[in-house]
Amino acid sequence: MDEEELIPAESDEQAADDLYEHHRIKTDRGQEPLRIDKFLINRIEGVSRSKLQAAADAGAILVNGQAVKSSYKVKALDEISIVLSTPAREYKLEPENIPLKVVFEDDQLVVIDKPAGLVVHPGSGNYSGTLVNALLYHFKELGNPHDAIRPGLVHRIDKNTSGLILIAKNEYAMTFLAKQFFHHTIERKYIALVWGDMKEAEGTIEGHIGRHQRFRKKMDFFAEGELGKEAITHYKVLERFGYVTLVECVLETGRTHQIRVHMQHIGHPLFNDDTYGGDRIVKGTVYSKYKQFVENCFQLLPRQALHAAVLGFIHPTSKQHLHFESPLPTDMAQVIDKWRQYFKAKG
Repeated sequence: MDEEELIPAESDEQAADDLYEHHRIKTDRGQEPLRIDKFLINRIEGVSRSKLQAAADAGAILVNGQAVKSSYKVKALDEISIVLSTPAREYKLEPENIPLKVVFEDDQLVVIDKPAGLVVHPGSGNYSGTLVNALLYHFKELGNPHDAIRPGLVHRIDKNTSGLILIAKNEYAMTFLAKQFFHHTIERKYIALVWGDMKEAEGTIEGHIGRHQRFRKKMDFFAEGELGKEAITHYKVLERFGYVTLVECVLETGRTHQIRVHMQHIGHPLFNDDTYGGDRIVKGTVYSKYKQFVENCFQLLPRQALHAAVLGFIHPTSKQHLHFESPLPTDMAQVIDKWRQYFKAKG
């Protein structure tokens, strides 16, 4: 991801893939045997040998489809594939004593339950008060330490999305976990409250998501063509409240604003999502009690109704599958309950 396309910190929800770069290289017919780390350091700009060795240890360097060690010697017509974390702009960040809710921690990683309102990493002139500032204060070691903007970040969720986020503590863990995100094997489930009564009980939304052609801080849906990247969201209705629907969304890919864009595309924007039209009252009359009820809900939940509820992945060293769940935060739970009671009263 180049500097022009760096997502502002205030709008970087679910952008996992743009934290990594995927290199594919095919060696020449006349390639002499050479250690793969030495071969790649001359082919990939700005990469260190230690980073390449960590990638090999994490199984993120493949030759002809098979993981290899850094001592592997490339030969003619080898097909090499490697996943690396992308470099970010240099900037000196200060550690800040911002409280964090740690769900799990060991010597490899940390799982944090992020509150809504906390920006994940600095950007767009905002270099303090972020999750990264807090990480620098609370943890001595973080993965990708040479990345001054995003040390330890394996993925991101939006400032106004609450829920689980995964942090790596060293280069090996960073690469091992990054590989799972890149290949979409991470388990991620979100709970969302969306406008409207969804027709289908479950379904899949597919289509490319990319930068909006006019409004650069927004993303847009592209049904086909070269714009954007493939994005797939599976959804299931959990509960219906007539005017709004509670859904579970499972991400197969991790594009910026994926759930928000996909739900807007099918006509069900997230409740109170002021970027994608969810902050407008879509039913009822201007002077009705319904309008007052919705405005009260907006005040209770002054953000999009989206929560990263489930996170699952393979641990870098134990190779065990870890599974974490986060309960709905108070603001979302209260608004959902208000809709439940309102719907029953109408019933």
